Amino acid sequence: MTHHEVEKYSAGARWFHWTITIAALVLAVTGLFLYVPWFSSVAEGGTTRVIHRIAAVIFVAAPLLFLLVKPGRSLHFVKEIFTWGKDDLAWLKAAPDYYFGGDEKKMPPQGDMNTGQKLWAVVAFFSALGFIFTGIFMWFLKDTLPAEVFDWMVIVHDLCFIVGGAMLLVHLYLGAIHPRMTESLKSMIKGKVSAEYAQSHHGKWYKEVVGRESAAKTAPGGQGQKPAH
Repeated sequence: MTHHEVEKYSAGARWFHWTITIAALVLAVTGLFLYVPWFSSVAEGGTTRVIHRIAAVIFVAAPLLFLLVKPGRSLHFVKEIFTWGKDDLAWLKAAPDYYFGGDEKKMPPQGDMNTGQKLWAVVAFFSALGFIFTGIFMWFLKDTLPAEVFDWMVIVHDLCFIVGGAMLLVHLYLGAIHPRMTESLKSMIKGKVSAEYAQSHHGKWYKEVVGRESAAKTAPGGQGQKPAH
């Protein structure tokens, strides 16, 4: 039996996601080597510092390139993660019970990004800004900054790592391990999710997709979009 699928992420969006993900993971690992005394022996020789800086360049360049290539999509993403309504508040209220086995029907319908994804994106957005801002000072102005200012840059950099890293672990768990979110990882690999998953986890967005497909089918001379299987 085949199941109707809908496209969730374009190839470009998936490439961007995995580029940022890999760069962030490399930054996290090499950052630990640089700043945690237990791993100081691994950082000897400066190789991990070079890798850290290469990953940092990719981490900054990837979103800038995506912004240049897809300015409309980039601005839509920023607008979406900062647009919160009553369904988002209801999601936050219902989420703890749902993620520990509660009734899925109690979760309010969600858009293209559910509230949890928005929350993760907001934390990632501000953590990235913090990393970039402090990283520039730590990399290029290390020898000119007063020691006290440099120390504060390191502290803020570390705080961004702690907050962003904690949310990253939650994101990885919910996106790849949690039994109710199995298609989340699939969507970032194949770009598609089943209609059932889309309806239950992104109900408002799925209605928009169905509406567009119906409009295309009924348009004069339109053949509509064939379901993906």
